[in-house]
Amino acid sequence: MLGNELVIGITMGDPGGVGPEIIVKALADPQIRRAAKFIIFGMNEHLTYAADMIEMEPFWLRHQHEKISRNYPRNVVVADYDDYSVPSYIHTPSKISGEASLRFCLDAIEAARSGIIDALVTAPVSKQSWEKAGSPWPGHTEMIADQCKSPRKVMMFVAGPLKLALATIHTALLDIRNLFTIGRVFEPIDLLDAALKEYFGILRPRIGVAGLNPHAGEDGQFGDEEKRIIEPAIMLAQENGVDCRGPFPADTLFLRAVQGEFDGVVAMYHDQGLIPVKLLAFNEAVNVTIGIPIIRTSPSHGTAFDIAGKGIANPTSMKEAIKLAIHMAKTKRQHTPTGRR
Repeated sequence: MLGNELVIGITMGDPGGVGPEIIVKALADPQIRRAAKFIIFGMNEHLTYAADMIEMEPFWLRHQHEKISRNYPRNVVVADYDDYSVPSYIHTPSKISGEASLRFCLDAIEAARSGIIDALVTAPVSKQSWEKAGSPWPGHTEMIADQCKSPRKVMMFVAGPLKLALATIHTALLDIRNLFTIGRVFEPIDLLDAALKEYFGILRPRIGVAGLNPHAGEDGQFGDEEKRIIEPAIMLAQENGVDCRGPFPADTLFLRAVQGEFDGVVAMYHDQGLIPVKLLAFNEAVNVTIGIPIIRTSPSHGTAFDIAGKGIANPTSMKEAIKLAIHMAKTKRQHTPTGRR
């Protein structure tokens, strides 16, 4: 393997989910395989089963997961965890699936931190499987931030022309008020600005910030969070050199961003941001974790246990996650001084 070739790590996700199938389908695309080298952290048996199910010959090299490196003779390698035994017909959350998918992720994160891989793409995991396995983390984002010792992390989505970061994620609407602080709003503005520069090559990103309330509060008529929290957060970001404006009513901000007025948007809560993301690119949207020292992308859907093992899973979001990881790794490399990874 040539030293300047990108190496992308892909974790298989929950063995009982659609991860094996969408990975096989995505990497079956010759154009994607020409763009980089790939190491799949997973189980050869499940990937082979997925290939057989869709009548495709395996195109990868199997290797022991204990001895991975950047130097393989094939462009797709499976780091095989054959020490786990997960029946391929089980498509429900389970302890053994949780243990296996946790191990895939932990080893892949270490590979990214040590420079064996240039970016990480994670197939969907089951939070229930992780809980059954005794995981201290509820999901990928928390695990990666903890393993990388990153005090700051933000969930970002790329959906066609829209690049969006969330101020709050999986929080009940009635609880947002208790968590809503200037720092909570400033952080995604700051990290989105840095990510757009480092990973997308935008020298001076223009960021639009959504209000929390209808009509962005209408000068305090519908809530005071805009004046009390969001406006000070925007001012703080501006003082730190970020080109950001707002708060704007969310019902028009996303259209303005898609039309090119803004390079990125910060939404205040989960559905405020995810509704336009899913409407714009339901099958193509990609989840990105920013604020961490490694590149991590993921399909925007879950394990889909209900269709796993049927050969009908749509690989589009996985393809887009892989393409975006490659793009981000290339852009980062171009902006990284020689001699540093």
